[in-house]
This record gives sequence, C-alpha cells and structure tokens, in this order.
Amino acid sequence: MTKVSRSAAFWLSIAAVSLVLLVVLRHILLPFVIGLTLAYLLAPLVSILERKGINRAFATLSIVLLLLSGFVAFTLVMLPALAGEVTAFVEALPGYLARIQSLAADANHPWVRKIVGHELSFDQPSIPIISSAGGHWFGDVLSSVWSGGNALLSLVSLLVVAPIVAIYVTIDWDKMITTVDAWIAPKHRDEVRALGRDINDTVAGFVRGQTVICLILGVFYAAVLRSVGLHHGIAIGLIAGLISFVPYLGAGTGFVISMCVAISQFWPNWTPIVVIGGTFFVGEMLADYVLAPRIIGRRVKLNPVWLMFALFAFGALFGFIGLLLAVPLAAAIGVLLRFAIRKSGAQTMEAATPP
Repeated sequence: MTKVSRSAAFWLSIAAVSLVLLVVLRHILLPFVIGLTLAYLLAPLVSILERKGINRAFATLSIVLLLLSGFVAFTLVMLPALAGEVTAFVEALPGYLARIQSLAADANHPWVRKIVGHELSFDQPSIPIISSAGGHWFGDVLSSVWSGGNALLSLVSLLVVAPIVAIYVTIDWDKMITTVDAWIAPKHRDEVRALGRDINDTVAGFVRGQTVICLILGVFYAAVLRSVGLHHGIAIGLIAGLISFVPYLGAGTGFVISMCVAISQFWPNWTPIVVIGGTFFVGEMLADYVLAPRIIGRRVKLNPVWLMFALFAFGALFGFIGLLLAVPLAAAIGVLLRFAIRKSGAQTMEAATPP
C-alpha cells in the first residue's frame, strides 16, 4: 500500500468515525458544537489581540464572558417581549385569515377571488377555537421550554459547557492546527494547506458576512414595517431578517406573512400594502447587489442552491446540529469537489499530451 493510499485511508477513517459519532451522539453534541463554532469565530480576533501584547488566555476569557453576558441580557430582556409579540400574532392569525376570506367572497372584488382561488374557506365557528388553541399552544411551548427538565439541562449546558469549550479551544487553537498539520504527509502538506485555507476563507467569509447582513436586514424590515404601522411589524421584520441566513427564505417568508396581515389590516388602502410588499424586494436587492459584494465578497464561492440543499438535508438528518454544521460541510464538499475536478482535468491533459 502506497503512502498516498495510506493517507487517504487514514482521513477516510476519521471522516467515517466522525459521521458515526455525529449520528450516535447528536443529542448531546449541541453545547460542544456551539463551543467549537464560537472558538472558530473568535480565534482570529484573539490572535490579533495576542499580537498586540495581550495575554491570549485573558483575551479569550474576556471576550467569551462578554458574549455570554450579552446573551443572558438578551434572553432576559428582549426574548420575553419578542415571544409575547409572536404569541399575539398566533392568536390574531385566524382573524386575518377570516378577513382575507371575506374579501375573496366579496362580489364587488371578483378579481380577488381569481387571485386567491374559489376554494379558500374557513369554518367560521372554528376561528375562535383556532385562535385560542394557537395562543395556548405557543404559550405551552414556551412554558415547556423553561420548565422541562431536559430543556433546563440543555439550557444549563449551553450556558456552562459551551463557553468552557470555547475558552479552552480558542486558547489552544494554534496548537491544535499545528498538531493536525503534523498528521499530513510532508509531500502533500502544501496542497492540503491550500485546501484548508480555501475552505476557511469560504466558511469564515460567508458566516461572518451573512450574519452582518441578517442583522442589517432584520433592523431594516422591522423599522419599515413599524413605521408603516403594520401589526406585529417588529416581530415579522426581525424574524424575516434572521432567517435570511438561508438565501431568499427570509424575504419570501416575510413577504407572505406581512402581506396577509397588511391586506386584512389596510384594505382598501393600497399605499401601505404596496410599501410593505416592496420592502422585501428592496431588502433582497440590497442584500444581493449592495451588501453581499462588499461584506462577503466575490471570493466566497458558496452557491445559494447548494447551501439551501445542505441546510435542509443536514437539518433533516441531524436536527439543529445539522443546521450548525451545514455551512462548513457544504463549503468543504464544494472546495474538495472543485479540487478533484481540477486534478482530474490536469491528469487528463497530461495523458493526452504526447511525450
């Protein structure tokens, strides 16, 4: 067996073992995956501070504690308000649907019936039941999240285990990279390093850039919808911005939900309805043609269709853990496939070239 085949067998074995562990231990991996993700995102910043003369352990501890304090403050202050807004929306949703149904059934507006279809109907006696059940259901979900023993244990593990993992991994990040680098055969070390840099540039550029874009879109959507006076506008805008991490999902979801609310609230006044609908088109164009080229850059080669497939596929297979791992795995697979295609093309050209 050659060195190349031994090296390939070694890394394939590591990949297989990692996949098996991911499947078997996926129920307890969440705090560790979040800790590793934080370490990956914070390592460059800590390295910069270390080069400026700040002790690496002190810099890591300070940043992680600052982030943890911010997360706890957000959970205690903002999350209850946002949860209340979402609960109010769930309770009001049947009323919005009933309003849209009445507009569709109005003989003075036959074109509305053509748009929404003749089959749109809701049982009127069931609307209060749906409203009450929806509100109670969401309240029960929130209550179970806080009171359930497993959920409480998960919350404690997130607040304790994840920061500890992030601190230790960030402090030892350079040592870990050096150790993994030593596992690679010297003959292929430069090539593997180049692949590693390509994967890192893709993942880091996309995650950091898309996070900033999501925050900008969330604030933009919430501010516009609130200024127009849309009911639950802040909650709809923030949620649409946050789920914009998946390309086009945030704008599409926000558009559909906000238009249902806007039509039931403002009809027959067209102006706010048009403004609300146009907000999501403007936001998507802003993200695609202004923010993404400047924040993410052209060098990040992560196809939106491939990303959506990876998020849905890994999410279906591994749950929330799969969603966290989808972007780095999709980037790694894409880089490796492009590398394999280049190598195959180069070998084909060499074979076709006469001696």
